[in-house]
Amino acid sequence: MTAVLEGIRVVDFSRIFAGPDSTQILGDLGADVVKVEDPDGGDDCRYLGATKAELERIGAPSPSFRSFNRNKRSIALDLSTEAGRKAARRLALGADVVVNNFRPGTMERWGLGYEHLGTDNPRLVYCDFHAYGPVGPLAQVGANDLALQAHSGLMSITGEEGGPPARAGSAIVDLHASLAIVSGVLAALFHRERTGRGQRVDTSLLLSSAHLMSYFYQDYWLSGNQHRRMGTANHLSVPNQAFPTHDGYVVIIAPSDEMWRRLVDALSPQVLGVPEFATASERLRLRKEVVEAISSVTRTMGKHDIHALLSAAKVNVSVVHDIGEATQHPQLEAVGGIFRDQDSGARYVGTPFRLHETPGRMTRSYPALGEHTDEILAQAGYSMAEIAELRKAGGAA
Repeated sequence: MTAVLEGIRVVDFSRIFAGPDSTQILGDLGADVVKVEDPDGGDDCRYLGATKAELERIGAPSPSFRSFNRNKRSIALDLSTEAGRKAARRLALGADVVVNNFRPGTMERWGLGYEHLGTDNPRLVYCDFHAYGPVGPLAQVGANDLALQAHSGLMSITGEEGGPPARAGSAIVDLHASLAIVSGVLAALFHRERTGRGQRVDTSLLLSSAHLMSYFYQDYWLSGNQHRRMGTANHLSVPNQAFPTHDGYVVIIAPSDEMWRRLVDALSPQVLGVPEFATASERLRLRKEVVEAISSVTRTMGKHDIHALLSAAKVNVSVVHDIGEATQHPQLEAVGGIFRDQDSGARYVGTPFRLHETPGRMTRSYPALGEHTDEILAQAGYSMAEIAELRKAGGAA
């Protein structure tokens, strides 16, 4: 069937993680995504996190860039030049969606803000993505995923009890924000289907980090509770954390009394079946004792044996995998979580949801910097002579 976003043109001015991940998802759903990059090196993510030796071994660009830039075409435009900005405006006026993550005011200074484009293209869905949002005392402060983990309080609850704050191992604020961008853009496109009018969408790392922390904020607003670092544990229930085994770790979660009874029966009625542990409230109060009792049992067993035992008993359980184990587990591919490049066979993490009638798919790999400049400009109505003149003026590479 026709891809759900076929016929939708996205012009993507974003860089690094959140913006590019969001436009990649739109591309997975069939949108034609044009990635606008600076001719001088392009998106910094092309080299992020990889040494020169690693790039020589695996080939450029970096794994990070490959992760967030499939299903796109790249055009190299120098937005510091009048010619480059003029070409970018022409592309944007022919688009259905524009996404950018420059600091507030930057696109406006270039004549590429919503007020500059929306009048001439009233069907345009225009998404501004910033660190702290477009207004307020921190609007002009630059930040990244880690900064918002710190600002939001997420770092204050991450790490071992009594230890220093720690970051979440993945860029969770960035990747949560990418889905916020996708949600906002799709909602605005749905509104356009009803009304014929586009609109401006804005979101930020701040809004995404606050959403991740929402139940902690609510607890504070209601009761003044400020939760602290608990390692892998969770303040909501016990057990709800990682436990040691003789060959690694397993996570065990049994929040309800019914699931606790199944856990006791499956793991060790002799050790765990004490009356004091019978209710959720008492397990919270006796957290240390419950954790020590479960650990005394799990230390004597293998992680996969525990997983088989508890999953059969319908107790929430997971082996703590390393990255290699996680990527090789057959479950991810079973649910469509892996895309494969048809030419190279290279694997990529797929779209994080499935439409069963019109599924997301990979139709092209990541682009080289400026790989499609001529093609995109020609589609925008430039003649070959005009493209040559644009290059001569320094607007494109």
